[in-house]
Amino acid sequence: MSSLGKTVTSTPPVATRVTRAGWRDPRLWIGLLIVAGSVVLGARLLAAADDAVPVWAVVDDHGVGAPIGADDVVAVRVRFADDAELDRYLPADDPLPADIVLSRGIGGGELLPRAAIDTAQDVGTVEVPVDLEPGRVPPTVDAGSVVDVWVGGGRDTGAEPDLFHVTVVAAPPVEESFAVTGTRQLVLAIDPADVGTFLAELDGKDDPVVRIVRVP
Repeated sequence: MSSLGKTVTSTPPVATRVTRAGWRDPRLWIGLLIVAGSVVLGARLLAAADDAVPVWAVVDDHGVGAPIGADDVVAVRVRFADDAELDRYLPADDPLPADIVLSRGIGGGELLPRAAIDTAQDVGTVEVPVDLEPGRVPPTVDAGSVVDVWVGGGRDTGAEPDLFHVTVVAAPPVEESFAVTGTRQLVLAIDPADVGTFLAELDGKDDPVVRIVRVP
């Protein structure tokens, strides 16, 4: 190559070799620390997940005296602070005890505590059948529903329900009971102290009208 009558020889650039990071390179140690931290964090998360145990929770709202079976519960995984807290609930690893009912109301989604279950004989309520016109029972009422019961006759309708927040323990489908009697039957779990008053209210009216209101 010439410039102003002189010949100039261009010098090719010197190739730069890429050197591998040595063990003293701080970038290597920072990378190793990041990888190690990720492994430890992942192990802790897995260990925490393993601490969760399956226990039974009820699917829908249920009142006192409601029977609880396999269709009424679902297994959920929960972490408990200690074994004493875990012992308060029924583990889903074991099947539900047979023929159990609730001794107190339980809301949908709540865990099923041991203290809230009992046998039908010990729960402290009695079962009373009531025949009703199908149109006076909400179609959503079934076993386990909590209801208020109103008893009237003619124009005589009380200002308050005759039974507050009682549990339906049995509710045959409309097609079964209606075909036989023309009415729908519900079996209610009632406090023994309220049974006499309720039956007297029914018997004291020539043509009693019973209405059911489902409690949300």
